[in-house]
Amino acid sequence: MPNDLPVEEPESSVQSPPWSELSISRRLLRPRTLISFAVAVAVVLIAFSRLHLDFGTVFDEMSRANPFEMALAFVTYYASLAVRSWRWRYLLENAKVVPADGPERPSVPHIYSIFVLSWFVNCLVPAKLGDAYRGYLLKQRQQSSFAAALGTIVAERLIDLMSLALLLLVSGLLVFGEHIPAQASGWMELAIGLGVALFIGVLVAYRFRAHLRGIVPERIKHHYIRVEEGLLGSFRRIPILAGLTLVIWSMEGLRLYFVTLSVSAHISVPAALFVALLASLLTVIPFTPAGLGFVEVGTVGVLALLGATHATGASIAFLDRLVAYWSVILVGAVLYPVMRIRWRKS
Repeated sequence: MPNDLPVEEPESSVQSPPWSELSISRRLLRPRTLISFAVAVAVVLIAFSRLHLDFGTVFDEMSRANPFEMALAFVTYYASLAVRSWRWRYLLENAKVVPADGPERPSVPHIYSIFVLSWFVNCLVPAKLGDAYRGYLLKQRQQSSFAAALGTIVAERLIDLMSLALLLLVSGLLVFGEHIPAQASGWMELAIGLGVALFIGVLVAYRFRAHLRGIVPERIKHHYIRVEEGLLGSFRRIPILAGLTLVIWSMEGLRLYFVTLSVSAHISVPAALFVALLASLLTVIPFTPAGLGFVEVGTVGVLALLGATHATGASIAFLDRLVAYWSVILVGAVLYPVMRIRWRKS
């Protein structure tokens, strides 16, 4: 979508939050963050109590997981983050989010390190703060507009949610046919409704962009324009973005499929994709970091609809989160201080 309205102020006028405001250690120790982890634990404990599940039985089943298939799940997951990084670079190019001193953009490996750190933050604090942190890190490295980078991240989230809604519908029909359980249909309807609403929202933002700029208060207008340019400017080269998004979600399903294989659960690839998509939908719940607690319980519930026992479903849920949540915290805890030192020296 072209964005041809004039901009009066230079890119450099948009300031990103200072490092202290985004300090991970400070955010982690805030009462809100600590409460969010307590909520996650409470959700899991209540669910296990109602399902009469024993942690010992679940962990015993987890301990018997095939290490080779779990390794494939880890490789698939971190490869999917590389594809996500590649797609974000396309979005930055589309929106012309460039460094202040030239046209060169960070390489895909550099973007990948930023992406992993943002995922790391999302796993530690609620409300998706890692998304803002990603824009902050990009600005720190190339002195580009924080708000415009944030606009590309909003566009990325919109693309993910809209494609998730479509793929959830397709995979649900493949798995359940015309007899979709009420529990699953409710989530599918929510995803589809959200996807349609977001699509309409993008069209409205594009069609009435001049009017919206006119009603935004002057004190935040420049920041709004930068976000809008990043958002609407991202929607170019749609076939490439669609292809990369399809690869990303396919890899999400493949990761979960490898996890189910590791515990000898007989679940089809479309079923694994459906479960992975539903789990991804639950990560948007803002009350806990990356939907912690809600994702595990939701995964157990949908796997039960597919015929898995609650114990097997819980072992799959915990193993999958070991790959896509707890390992990110471990990797990020190592990468965070290393990259901070390296970037301060450069």
